Amino acid sequence: MPVGQHESATGAGRRRRKAVLVTALVLVLGAASWVTVDVVTRDKGCPATDVVHIDATAEVAAVVDRVGRQVAGGQCFSFEVDQRDSAAVAQSLSTSDGSRRPDVWIPDSTVRLRETHTAGAADVPESGSSIATSPVVFAVTEAAAKTLGWPGKQPSWAGLLGSSISMGMVDPGQDPVGVSALLGAQKALPAGADPVAGSAAALRRLSPITLPGVDDLYARLPSAGSSKQPISALPASEVSVLNHNSRSAVAATTDQLIAVYPPQPVPSLDFPFTVLDNAGQAQRDASAKLLRALLAPDAQSQLAGAGLRTPDGRTLLERPRDTHVSGRDQPLAPMPSDDELTAVLGQWAKINLSSRVRVLIDVSGSMNAVVPGSGGQTRMQLTADAAARALTLFKPTSELASWIFSTNLDGDRDYREIIPMSPISAQLAAGAPDKLRALRATPDGQTGLYDSVLAAYRTARSEWQAGRLNLVIVLTDGRNEDPHGITREQLLAELAKLQDPKRPLPIIGIGLGTDVDPGELRAITAATGGHTFVAPDATRISDVFYGALAGLSCATPSCS
Repeated sequence: MPVGQHESATGAGRRRRKAVLVTALVLVLGAASWVTVDVVTRDKGCPATDVVHIDATAEVAAVVDRVGRQVAGGQCFSFEVDQRDSAAVAQSLSTSDGSRRPDVWIPDSTVRLRETHTAGAADVPESGSSIATSPVVFAVTEAAAKTLGWPGKQPSWAGLLGSSISMGMVDPGQDPVGVSALLGAQKALPAGADPVAGSAAALRRLSPITLPGVDDLYARLPSAGSSKQPISALPASEVSVLNHNSRSAVAATTDQLIAVYPPQPVPSLDFPFTVLDNAGQAQRDASAKLLRALLAPDAQSQLAGAGLRTPDGRTLLERPRDTHVSGRDQPLAPMPSDDELTAVLGQWAKINLSSRVRVLIDVSGSMNAVVPGSGGQTRMQLTADAAARALTLFKPTSELASWIFSTNLDGDRDYREIIPMSPISAQLAAGAPDKLRALRATPDGQTGLYDSVLAAYRTARSEWQAGRLNLVIVLTDGRNEDPHGITREQLLAELAKLQDPKRPLPIIGIGLGTDVDPGELRAITAATGGHTFVAPDATRISDVFYGALAGLSCATPSCS
């Protein structure tokens, strides 16, 4: 709400506007935040003063206010600048809530403009003129960064995503920082990684702790003292990292953050100066003068002092002693197209869907085979460890049951449940990873694949739940070896009978080693609308398993 006030006085046969200037500067732990009110001096002789209402995001509002007062000095117009959260302005504009609409809006990103326009605010242009930029980075605590080699080695996004560091994610549907983080994470893949499975794995790695805004994530840092699960890394703008470190330095805390820059350019926050279509001609003319001033060297220096870069990504303020951020120029990436934005947000939404999964793990005798190049580990050990680590890739609200199978594990049955269906969060708390790692292969056991798959599928079908991604996952190193069980044709016929297009239940087959029959697995998974993944090199079972889990969001017909 504008807080500028205007008064008029009459004297000596002429009308003179009195200037009222009130600007309260509030220092919060050494970081400048502020409450704005303006107004600027009006030149005598103006029959009226045209007020330009500006809503600006916090990162630039103070500079815009200061430069606006300079531009309007002695003119017949003034700028009334309100510092407002970009998401709040977007909500107000798209819902037409009756509040005053600004003449100029400077949000944190062009993504806000496009989303607000699409949401129904026809008077909001889809682009503006950038007055500054701030790269999107991963902010990592010093303690976590040291585990990645810092300060001797600069951490990377790939290293961070592949680590066990607790990470938080900002909802990309609510914050442009999240959009850039998703796009960057999809590019930060290890050499040789499958692009589809790898990018989905990166998104799933980010999803367990997702909060509406970056400020919510900062509140989860270890020093914040939150009672909720702390995080040690989060996507953020470079300017927010600078501001955080400034506050930490003043407060004498050790909670300094390291800015880890993306391997390839991702969209930066670009702070677009945007004149809304509802602005009058006088407001447009005055706004054009303010924009020119904001792009001039003096204002650019002021924006640099606020921790921002130029519109083309250059830094004007050297920080040679600061090892926490980079002083190098950051190349800019174009904003994602509407199709790209829709695709990445759609994939994110699907990955975040809670699952209901029944996992079948082969414990036949062949799983005791030692895998070359594994340091003496067996197929069983590699598979069990991959299954244990993969639990963290599911949303905590997902539910999972684990079965083992061979032949005659439970009387005449080839399968046995070892972990009943329960939430992932409860399993992690109860030590399920350790239980999985303790699995041992049955020395003389054969592979009772068909009977076990059918039993698991029937159970999953009877327990199918709406609103979840219902799945059966099979991990095996061989082919069916049970002469007393059903045949492949019988299995496929029974699976066909159990299909329900309105209640999808795909089987995901994961084969490891050279003894597996890929054709057999593909026939089984294809009958249910699922997919098969094979790792001939069993040492890569973790990569294949993670890729398969990450691709679960596209394992249903709804993905096509």
